[in-house]
Amino acid sequence: MDIKRIWRKCIPPVILLVFGLVGGAILDRQVLALFLFQDKVVPADMLDYQLIGEAWDKIRKHYVDQKAVKSKALTYGAISGMVDALGDTGHSNFLTPEMLKQQNDFAQGQFKGIGAQVQMKGGQVVIVAPLDNSPAQKAGLRPADVIMKVDGQDITGLPLEQVVRRISGTPGTSVTLTIFTPQTGHTRSVKLVRASIVVHNATWQVLPGTAVGHLRLSAFSHNVTKDLKQILMDMKAKKLKGIILDLRNNPGGLLEEAIGVSSQFLSEGIVLKEKNARGEINSEAVLPGGLAPNIPMVALINSGTASAAEIVAGALHDAHRATLIGEVTFGTGTVLTDFVLSDGSALLLAVEEWLTPNGSTIWHKGITPDIIVSLPPDVLPLSPETERGMAASQLQASKDEQLLRALDLLAQPAARSSLQ
Repeated sequence: MDIKRIWRKCIPPVILLVFGLVGGAILDRQVLALFLFQDKVVPADMLDYQLIGEAWDKIRKHYVDQKAVKSKALTYGAISGMVDALGDTGHSNFLTPEMLKQQNDFAQGQFKGIGAQVQMKGGQVVIVAPLDNSPAQKAGLRPADVIMKVDGQDITGLPLEQVVRRISGTPGTSVTLTIFTPQTGHTRSVKLVRASIVVHNATWQVLPGTAVGHLRLSAFSHNVTKDLKQILMDMKAKKLKGIILDLRNNPGGLLEEAIGVSSQFLSEGIVLKEKNARGEINSEAVLPGGLAPNIPMVALINSGTASAAEIVAGALHDAHRATLIGEVTFGTGTVLTDFVLSDGSALLLAVEEWLTPNGSTIWHKGITPDIIVSLPPDVLPLSPETERGMAASQLQASKDEQLLRALDLLAQPAARSSLQ
């Protein structure tokens, strides 16, 4: 998810609504009027807030299993329902304090757990992408896999925050997931051991038997642009003739890092356009001083390429800077702002839609590659780590057809040049 950190000085009305609901009282129109900005609320809104209070009161008084009536669970469920009602599936979201901490840890390049980004999609908990070197990746979890059960318990219909809580846990402990893979129609059980891992956002390797660098960006956490600059200087010293920028299974991250990364490969123009709720469009310009604006390059994308990774792919594509190879991306397409609530939970709300430099919409559509190449369900993409020590013959014999197709494209005469 892309985060523009805008900390509001005013208290959003939803926070005040939470205070009232936690108290368990019926909120009539007069009480609500004390808390809400009256000049911003129409009568129909007041009636809707009252309806929420009425439902809360009925549950409190009449639900047969009173042990199950827990204020925090009802409050979080109500907030999650409000966000879900926006229809912004996979984008705007409600995060518990624990989920917000996990997201902030990810932004800093670390995580504890199984290492997979998930979203609620079509009423199912779907894996967006497993993180590099995570338990999820090592267990063979893939984008679009659906989590059906956690430790044998069916999670159908549970809010995302409850599912995340069940999967999360102390490093060293285990959790068993029942996974359904839509591509194959197969269901399997996977046991994972939770871990504490530092994410290496940028890694690279000269592909065996070539003068081409395989540059892997696994996420857009803090300092990925700084790490990329060092890698590009190392590549320049090697006098490489091409770069394969691997954005596969990259769940995204911070908007400013996406702009910084894109700017390393572009000499001018814009990285993206941002459209706000009023339809106003602003452009984010390429930052000066990019280290690799001329070297031939190809970018790899797939259904796990999301958010900030899609911004980079769109910028390179529209500037005719890189050929895109792989599969249609996830289709995030919004810039999210986090509004922190009183108990440390947060609303992640889409406040702007981002467009590619040419004005193409990515939201719910994704980016279509120039050359479509799919990998079989049982084939995992190669990474710089797996290529170290690999012979040229082993690379060619691998089943990573996306990477091999990119290598073939860079080998064509028109692509031959060296890093300036």
